[in-house]
Amino acid sequence: MQTSDYISKDVKALSPNDTISKAQKLFEHLTFTHLPIVDENTYIGSISEADVQIIEENDSKIADYKYLYHSFFAFENTNWFELLKEFAANDTTTLPVINDKQKYVGYYELTDILHIFNNTPFLSEAGAILVVSKPIKDYSFSEISQIIESNNGKLLGAFVSNLQNEIAEITIKLNDQDLNNTIQSFRRYEYTIITGIQEDEYLNSLKERSDYLQKYLNM
Repeated sequence: MQTSDYISKDVKALSPNDTISKAQKLFEHLTFTHLPIVDENTYIGSISEADVQIIEENDSKIADYKYLYHSFFAFENTNWFELLKEFAANDTTTLPVINDKQKYVGYYELTDILHIFNNTPFLSEAGAILVVSKPIKDYSFSEISQIIESNNGKLLGAFVSNLQNEIAEITIKLNDQDLNNTIQSFRRYEYTIITGIQEDEYLNSLKERSDYLQKYLNM
């Protein structure tokens, strides 16, 4: 399903000539953090509930508060992952949509786009989660896929979940319920294992040996 199927027009956009009072009343009945402002079918910005609710001159026009406008939007058919980035970057629950002629089309709601994400194999399919790390210049998704498939696993999804000090942290979803062999393969390719939802037998074995050695030395 295309993201454009989720474009909504249920709530009419504000006009610059609308009063602050109208915007305040709309926000009182909605769960939106922002509402789009449209002038003759052209998107000119969004205004936030937090800003609107503290304006005391509620008979004044929205156009009088251009300095409060937030300029963020998405194009039609922007992929859902990019939409999630825009939602997060602008801390908003609504994302105005414009076409290639810069005309206002409608808006996306965060809950709808999260619904798409929730239905991806990464979340909906049963499997295991593994988090590994490696220097940015050394890792590749083709190598990660090769490691998983060489252990008869299937890659359901992967993304870079953290970048710090030239080290990439990659979160992996795979259908391999027994992670031990896959984990050992990642170690052979010099990946550091951050965490896995399955028990890491290698680390448990090392811990048991360490505990045994500690007991021996304390005799």
